[in-house]
Amino acid sequence: MAATAASGLQLASARPCIASSRRVFKAGAANLDVNSKAVSWTKLVSACHLSQSLEPFRRSFASSSVKFDKVVTKAMSESSENKPVSGLPIDLKGKRAFIAGVADDNGYGWAIAKSLAAAGAEILVGTWVPALNIFETSLRRGKFDESRVLPDGSLMEITKVYPLDAVFDNPDDVPEDIKTNKRYAGSANWTVKEVAESVKQDFGSIDILVHSLANGPEVSKPLLETSRNGYLAALSASSYSYVSLLKHFIPLMNPGMFIVHLMLVSYQIKSISDTGGSSISLTYIASERIIPGYGGGMSSAKAALESDTRVLAFEAGRKHKIRVNTISAGPLRSRAAKAIGFIDTMIEYSIANAPLQKELSAELNETDEVGNAAAFLASPLASAITGAVIYVDNGLNAMGVGVDSPIFKDLNIPGEKH
Repeated sequence: MAATAASGLQLASARPCIASSRRVFKAGAANLDVNSKAVSWTKLVSACHLSQSLEPFRRSFASSSVKFDKVVTKAMSESSENKPVSGLPIDLKGKRAFIAGVADDNGYGWAIAKSLAAAGAEILVGTWVPALNIFETSLRRGKFDESRVLPDGSLMEITKVYPLDAVFDNPDDVPEDIKTNKRYAGSANWTVKEVAESVKQDFGSIDILVHSLANGPEVSKPLLETSRNGYLAALSASSYSYVSLLKHFIPLMNPGMFIVHLMLVSYQIKSISDTGGSSISLTYIASERIIPGYGGGMSSAKAALESDTRVLAFEAGRKHKIRVNTISAGPLRSRAAKAIGFIDTMIEYSIANAPLQKELSAELNETDEVGNAAAFLASPLASAITGAVIYVDNGLNAMGVGVDSPIFKDLNIPGEKH
């Protein structure tokens, strides 16, 4: 079998053991034996890499000891035949992603774009119109170059940046005061319908749609003090915008064909084909828990987003074979989050009370948990996952109480001081 370049995200599988008073992990690699020739699991990324049926196979495991503090996601570039890869790859080569809501280099939208790019996907982004000029200027002048670096040392390339205001579905929805607003001057075709049409004209299709949008003009107000307009504005920008994006982009999304079907008893692969398009949004634990200070209808908007995710998963799955999931991400010190006013407090609370006491990161050269989760959900590895809320918050969602409370001081709860 000819050598193929493996370009994507590699997640090392591991099991723990204890040695020399330090935690040591043994990484295992899974290989297939097809026609008496060892073939890496990298050959099973998607149907586009297979031209013929696979014969019965067996699995063998090899392991070697390595020590690490973080699970690092690596981009692969070596030949998968000459240098067998240890782990399970995420390969999005040949896929195209549109990420709505990227306006700087330190939010989850940017982090997701980097993880998808590291896995081989082509990146298109939609940027809020008033922020477009600053974003494009910063990108052009190299201000984002340091944060564009991918694990293999290359820079993330953004093929095209589209102006976007997802609050408006089509030009008829845009009020006169927005049309004449100087912050929108010089930009055109930025409603959801127009952006989808522009992407179709420019590229024909996409495979991955990411919704990284949220806005609540009265987010600092308690719900009882939130106006009707403020409440509805939060739902419009933060939840219905996802419905609108999916509605207008679905005609552009490549549908699924057949999923991988494994008969584990006889060790046979019956069929392999492309698993279709994937759509991902970002939510927050305030959808189901009380977060004082996260007001203005934003908690309601996130609850609506999660409910819509389940309904959209059914409708888009049945009609178009598109998977729809949402990631419930923990607090991140992004520019948008800083506008809420207490993001530092939430990060401190999470570190003190979550099962895993660490801060979430958006740096792919370290470990971007949310971006990597999105890359997984967009890949064939998640071909049976849809309608799900995936928690990437160090386990904070599982907690019923805050263990940093003085009431628990005598319980001797293990933890690290920060």
